[in-house]
Amino acid sequence: MAEEAGAGSGGGSSSDRGGGGGEIRRGVGSALVDSLESRWVFPGEDESEIEDEDEEDIEDDVPYGAGIDSEDEDSPVHRLIRTEPHVDSFDVEALEVHGAHRSDYEDFGILRRIIHAFQTLGVVFGDVGTSPLYTFSVMFSKAPINGDEDVIGALSLVLYTLLLFPLVKYVLIVLWANDDGEGGTFALYSLICRHAKVSLLPNQVPSDARISGFMLKVPSPELERSLKIKETLETSLTLKKLLLMLVLVGTSMVIADGVVTPAMSVMSAVGGLKVGVGAIEQDEVVMISVAFLVILFSVQKFGTSQVGLAVGPALFIWFCSLAGIGIYNLVKHDASVLRAFNPVHIYLYFKRNSVNAWYALGGCLLCATGSEAMFADLCYFSVRSIQLTFVFLVLPSLMLGYLGQAAYLIGNHNGVEHAFFSSIPSGVFWPVLLIANIAALIASRAMTTATFSCIKQSSALGCFPRLKIIHTSKKFMGQIYIPVINWFLLGVCLILVCSISSINEIGNAYGIAELGVMMMTTILVTIVMLLIWQINIIIVLSFLIFFLGLELTFFSSVLWSVPDGSWIILVFAVIMFVIMWIWNYGSKLKYETEVTRKLPMDLMRELGSNLGTIRAPGIGLLYNELAKGVPAIFGQFITTLPAIHSMIIFVCVKYVPVPVVPQNERFYFRRLCPKSYHIFRCIARYGYKDVRKENHQVFEQLLIDSLEKYIRREAQERQLESDGDEDAESEQDTSFSRVVVTPNGSVYSLGVPLLAEYVGCNNSISEVSTSEEVKPDSATDSSASDAEHSLERELSFIRKAKESGVVYLLGHGDIRARKDSWFIKKLVINYFYAFLRKNCRRSTANLSVPHSHLIQVGMTYMV
Repeated sequence: MAEEAGAGSGGGSSSDRGGGGGEIRRGVGSALVDSLESRWVFPGEDESEIEDEDEEDIEDDVPYGAGIDSEDEDSPVHRLIRTEPHVDSFDVEALEVHGAHRSDYEDFGILRRIIHAFQTLGVVFGDVGTSPLYTFSVMFSKAPINGDEDVIGALSLVLYTLLLFPLVKYVLIVLWANDDGEGGTFALYSLICRHAKVSLLPNQVPSDARISGFMLKVPSPELERSLKIKETLETSLTLKKLLLMLVLVGTSMVIADGVVTPAMSVMSAVGGLKVGVGAIEQDEVVMISVAFLVILFSVQKFGTSQVGLAVGPALFIWFCSLAGIGIYNLVKHDASVLRAFNPVHIYLYFKRNSVNAWYALGGCLLCATGSEAMFADLCYFSVRSIQLTFVFLVLPSLMLGYLGQAAYLIGNHNGVEHAFFSSIPSGVFWPVLLIANIAALIASRAMTTATFSCIKQSSALGCFPRLKIIHTSKKFMGQIYIPVINWFLLGVCLILVCSISSINEIGNAYGIAELGVMMMTTILVTIVMLLIWQINIIIVLSFLIFFLGLELTFFSSVLWSVPDGSWIILVFAVIMFVIMWIWNYGSKLKYETEVTRKLPMDLMRELGSNLGTIRAPGIGLLYNELAKGVPAIFGQFITTLPAIHSMIIFVCVKYVPVPVVPQNERFYFRRLCPKSYHIFRCIARYGYKDVRKENHQVFEQLLIDSLEKYIRREAQERQLESDGDEDAESEQDTSFSRVVVTPNGSVYSLGVPLLAEYVGCNNSISEVSTSEEVKPDSATDSSASDAEHSLERELSFIRKAKESGVVYLLGHGDIRARKDSWFIKKLVINYFYAFLRKNCRRSTANLSVPHSHLIQVGMTYMV
């Protein structure tokens, strides 16, 4: 064991216990309960679905059982406690949200809705909106035009691809599979993790399921099948690993998409100069594209709201231009292309061109690029705003644009290389070229923004190294900018543009990245349908077979072109997959090792309340990733430091699979030892959308306030339990008693039959909350007085310790592969994972803690 720098961080707002409940919206075949509705429930009603923790803490030991809170919460006393909806305003920089976080985009006035629609255009639809620049060019480079019917067949294929993927699959189905407003591959994974214990990182505790962001299911006709699937996923390690691999593959493809989208969009737009200025060569197009890309990634730091509002009107003009040029070409050239709405022309196209038509599928898919961006960028906007904007503006404009290009190509087969720019009327060519280039820059931001969101989600769930994240909006959570990823994407994008200057080859790479994400999304949404939505199995199988079959067909086409240059994007995706897998594997191995090396309870008993050393006045916040038990690093602190603080709080910063953890449910406290030890555990819980940017003084005050609330409530609960035990002794037929807190604040200790009558006549039920303290009837006996004096003494002890100062004890655990390990394991753990840990962002960066308040001690585990 060696002393070294460690990392740990805390944050959040004050609350002593997380409440139960959850927000669910009604899906097909299932009823879900909104967390904002007022209900009365038992905290332990759904306990059967929560796996009990291992008996690992000192409170589970018989000699220390009295007066110590149990995390299993299997006490015979249950409570009905009222809760109210809360806003996690602490996690919003300007604290300006006036409703629950999902109402950020609701309750807008007309002017605000219009502004929001422009932002939606500028952020979400840029990618799919610029697809007419290159779709026909790439298609006909693989399957040359041999007659007018080929143009009709290719147009029909494009139209139905546009209808099936962006409209039917994403807009009508996938957008509804969001995780409380969050979209993307990891949002789907988080949603699945919340309903089944499929995460490989074993840091879940039963209290997590009582966060209001979790969802509670009520019986439905498909519930039995859902429970069987849940059991299968939870018991099969192979399925857990396979599910994680699918998620990592999808995420790596999203990041690859963030590289190829700017290259494809910008180069195709700048390539229009070759139509207007014949002297322009391809080398000049590449140089101008590089300049545009540098400018694009340089303005990314200004955020989604500012940039989205600035470019929204420009993209609106672009869609209007697409529609106008399309109508012009239909009127001027050949309106007979409207026959392409008959799907028979697709069959005839394949019949005439056979293998060439199959090659053309890769280019055809480019019309649907940006579909995943609509889902991944969902965190920035509401589902309804994206759906309405796509159906009433984006889709009609795109279809008119493709119809117009096809009408032009009917009589101009030679103009296929730059089909869009060649079809523009000469009088408006330069204005449209300018708008096209602006739209291409906007499109390039679509997947870059989606990449930021996806990486933040994956990092929060332990599948990507920690990076610096800048929140660009003071009003809306989730709008972020990651500097390292931004410049990394720029570098790879420039390499791609300079090494592959052909639009057709970049198009192949584009198709591979897009299809990789699409296929992973299809599989994950299928699991959501079975496990969460619980809809008819025939509908689920139809969705899976139809869309996955189509995507595999398209994928077979683009894979054929890998040797032409598309291999670069595949190599990049593989590198990102390996990075995420190594980080997840190392983090899991490190956590499991810390769990097995935690301090035994017998040692804590032998040390006594002084812990075998001197207890100096003050509070020590010991940061560690361990969510259960006493971490082994604590023993290192005891043996290394000449004294230990009079009060120790083990702080574990933990991300749970929900977008946002409400402020009143942030902190979860437990007493690890008898009162004389003054040792507590605090789990600071965050959702993957939460902002962690706190001042250490504010954090300390919130933490102490939460601890005092917890101690007060603990004392009151003990008093209620003692009263309940007395009642239980007089009623032998009743196996346990329950305490009911009515809406008017009265407290009753009731047996089960009477409670059932009470619940039956009460329709107003609220969720569990810890923000309101249960106040039992005042007691006049001596035992109540002793309890009150004991409570005041402990609270006074905490205040004095706070006045003496708060010190952050950062426990840093490192892992090294044993000498007898396999060579690959040594390579992964000792070099790759160690390199990532050394260069990732320390979690302490979120707290501005002075160095004088830091003590860092580390341990190295051999695994």
